[in-house]
Amino acid sequence: MTDEFNAALRRAGKLVRAGNPKAATEAIQNALGAGGLGSMAKGSKSPFRKAKIGRGLRETLSGLAQSTLNGGDSIEPDLPEGATFGSGSFSCSAGSRDYRLYMPNLKGSAPTGLVMMLHGCKQSPVDFAKGTGMNQLAEAHGLIVVYPAQSRMANMQNCWKWFDPADQMRGAGEPAILAGLMQQLQRDHAIPKGRSFVAGLSAGAAMAVVLGQTYRDVFDAVGAHSGLPYRAAHDVPSAFAAMGQGATGFDTGECIPTIIFQGDADSTVSAANADAIAKQAPKGPEVLDDGSTGGRRFSRRSVMAPKGHVVMEQWTVSGLGHAWSGGNSAGSYTDPTGPDASREMLRFFLDLPIKGA
Repeated sequence: MTDEFNAALRRAGKLVRAGNPKAATEAIQNALGAGGLGSMAKGSKSPFRKAKIGRGLRETLSGLAQSTLNGGDSIEPDLPEGATFGSGSFSCSAGSRDYRLYMPNLKGSAPTGLVMMLHGCKQSPVDFAKGTGMNQLAEAHGLIVVYPAQSRMANMQNCWKWFDPADQMRGAGEPAILAGLMQQLQRDHAIPKGRSFVAGLSAGAAMAVVLGQTYRDVFDAVGAHSGLPYRAAHDVPSAFAAMGQGATGFDTGECIPTIIFQGDADSTVSAANADAIAKQAPKGPEVLDDGSTGGRRFSRRSVMAPKGHVVMEQWTVSGLGHAWSGGNSAGSYTDPTGPDASREMLRFFLDLPIKGA
């Protein structure tokens, strides 16, 4: 009986994370009514015997939904000695979001920079941290990493709302929340100027592009993996069309250093969107090269600034689907083969000259 009920809880957890709380409720109610808690003998010493079933059910579902902040399980990423991966919440007039914050063991030194990592749909901060391996790389570079968590109240699939006009502008919606969080962390940890970056996967990449267009005074560069260009859509139907067919987006003329990763076998987000993001990035002389690393071939297009540094890189990875290139299989939507997108993004970010220098 206990095993059956625990199995029902696991099924309910999957249903909640899949955006179907009604079915999750029914699964638990069926377990309670058919050999579950409701059939326990009056003399049972089970701790559930005196529980108020209605309240317990609500709390259970709430807990299952909240578990997305931790990747739907209790397995935390391994941490180097002295490093921390704490939880927090940020609120402003536009709303609030929870987040996880990776603090490397700085050994008394100041942080070298700050990276915001935006997960994709059906992902969480812990899942994304494990899949990208960004914490380990940040440790080596003395970087702080923040992983905001999309709220299920905002989107049942945990997608950032890059496609909603109310979330594509400065001073409102999710861009205001995320930029506000970044600014708070910049102040709290004395982040050096020119060393604040944002990267993401899929919906997270699309939102990273939005932030790069609307808050260039907060973010210094963008990393977009399997993403879409700014204002690629204006509602859910146009979002699916843009993902499947590609979109041109809207060029504001506001260019920000950008590194783009895209698999040519991605059946979720059309590779045409990577080209559109590149068109919104800085322009200049181009260098083309290709090669093979990690078991996959790639082509790379680099745009050079007048002073000689790279301001745009577009990587196209052969055979890569909708997954983080070179990622860790401990996280979802990852492909361990191919160039390491996390390593290349940090290299691109940190090679940029500091503003004003």
